Amino acid sequence: MSDAAGLTTSRLALRRITAADAPWVERLHGDARVMAHVGGVQPPERARQILQERMLDYYAQHPGLGIWATLERATGEVAGVHLLNHIRGETPIQVGYLLFPEHWGRGYATEMCAALLRYGFTELALPRIHAITTLTHVASQRVLLKAGLHRHGERSFAAYENGAPMAFFQRDAADWLAEHGR
Repeated sequence: MSDAAGLTTSRLALRRITAADAPWVERLHGDARVMAHVGGVQPPERARQILQERMLDYYAQHPGLGIWATLERATGEVAGVHLLNHIRGETPIQVGYLLFPEHWGRGYATEMCAALLRYGFTELALPRIHAITTLTHVASQRVLLKAGLHRHGERSFAAYENGAPMAFFQRDAADWLAEHGR
């Protein structure tokens, strides 16, 4: 697999995002509940810029990495996005997600994050994968722990939350694969 597009779990599938996805990408980035811990609501023009730069252009610039639409396999409905990409402005690779509120509490975030960790470690041979979230987003911290990452204190990143400290997670490939099976 050269790209996580096509990656599936029992309930979810990933596919590449296209320009035609702009309406739901705008809706995702415009939802105050979704964006409460990731920089706040983005106006439609900023959401379209994110779509172009962080999603569409990123696929070609960083083969195998990206942000993908997360679909419910049973319905084909877009539940949100999952990502395996660079922490903005940094070299570490992060796993993460944004889900529409109607899909919260179903285990989707953990399920696909774990699948992306496996993909990153086995298909891309990444030696380590990271994750970040705001200190107040305890639910997201639980997701990352359940997916198999370990908390490593706090770190600040200029491009996120105005440089405020964030909960920092990481896991080495060998350790994660030993615990979760190859």
